[in-house]
Amino acid sequence: MTTDRRNFLKAGTAAAFTTSLFTGNVKGANDRLSVGFIGMGKMGRSNLNFAMKQENVVVPAVCDVFERNLKMAVDYTRAHAPQPARAVKDFREILADKSIDAVCIATPDHWHAYMEVEACKAGKDVYVEKPVSVTIDEGKKMVLAARKYNRVVQAGTMQRSAVHFDKAAAMVRDGQLGQITFVRTWNYSHAAPEGYGNPPDSEPPATLDWNAWLGPAPYHAYNPNRFGVDPKDKYFSTFRWFFDYAGGMMTDWGVHWLDIVQLAFNEQMPKAVTASGGKFYVKDNRETPDTLQVTYEYPGFLAVYENREANSQSMFEKGGGILFCGTRGTMFLDRQGFKIIPEKGSDLKAEEVKSSDSGNARHWANFLECIKTRQRPTSDIEKCFRSTSTCLLGNIALQTRLHLDWDSQQLTIAQPEGRARMSREERAPWKIEV
Repeated sequence: MTTDRRNFLKAGTAAAFTTSLFTGNVKGANDRLSVGFIGMGKMGRSNLNFAMKQENVVVPAVCDVFERNLKMAVDYTRAHAPQPARAVKDFREILADKSIDAVCIATPDHWHAYMEVEACKAGKDVYVEKPVSVTIDEGKKMVLAARKYNRVVQAGTMQRSAVHFDKAAAMVRDGQLGQITFVRTWNYSHAAPEGYGNPPDSEPPATLDWNAWLGPAPYHAYNPNRFGVDPKDKYFSTFRWFFDYAGGMMTDWGVHWLDIVQLAFNEQMPKAVTASGGKFYVKDNRETPDTLQVTYEYPGFLAVYENREANSQSMFEKGGGILFCGTRGTMFLDRQGFKIIPEKGSDLKAEEVKSSDSGNARHWANFLECIKTRQRPTSDIEKCFRSTSTCLLGNIALQTRLHLDWDSQQLTIAQPEGRARMSREERAPWKIEV
């Protein structure tokens, strides 16, 4: 057994006996929770909105290295709270503030691991956006930190908190669809071939601390697409299309779908992974593929994640979703609900459930309740580590063109070339140390 895996298990076992203990600032069910927000882009402001709608939440500080995002967040708190949050540019100021009980981390993906570990060390509970990390070994450290410092860490895979997703996963688990041997997940769209264009590297805007934004990622000159904030705030930042900071659609959307697949199959991980794809259509300077197919071999079934940006036709006229294909029937599942289609001759009843529940509000309520009870949250960091790692395996399989064998007990890849991509060196001084 590897040292990492032994420590992982030891920490998890110890936590089983300590999760009822409380080491934070909250004294009772009626006390207010103080939450600081780090990363105030589109996703960070969405989390701020859902958190501030919860009872007994105060937001003393918000943090971003880009002045526009910081101002938008402060203005939001000014409009929705008795007093505005203070503006902070260095996240370490929030972590050092002992009056703050918890933090929300919604920075670009490459910052998640370092900040989560440091927050746990500082005695904060954490809400961290998905995917939780850009490498598998970073994710391991995040789980170890949560267990070592007895922190509640909720990941942003909020679909687990939506009632219809929970019901659908239970139906799969209970065998209502019969034996399932194949699952399809996908995201399809029809983008313009020029994509986001090919702007040259340049000096960063004066309102952005580019070096702080890069943090632990490898140094690269500023490029508008690597940062990628839409002036009109209509789309999410394009940093996610560069491997230094994220993992493309595989980790951005694939993690949502595959997280539910693994929920439905009792948190199983795949045994083997293969992938094909590339940039065949879009002509911008992104690094991640515009066409991708990843096949996962789980114990007893296959699952596929597909992404394409040159054609939007799909099953059920849906741009994304999950198909569970069973011997008694098929289930289509997405954020608007689910539909059951019985197999011919099956006694399974057709059913359609529609929903407008994104899960976000419930997810935040669950996180805040767990801060008080010290229970594991719905999307506990270890669950999202497993879902994130499944997606990262897809990218590693694409990059190496290998059939990867994954050991979910030892948490490692059998092939040395794949194993070498499970980690990367952090840029000084941002080394992750649990």
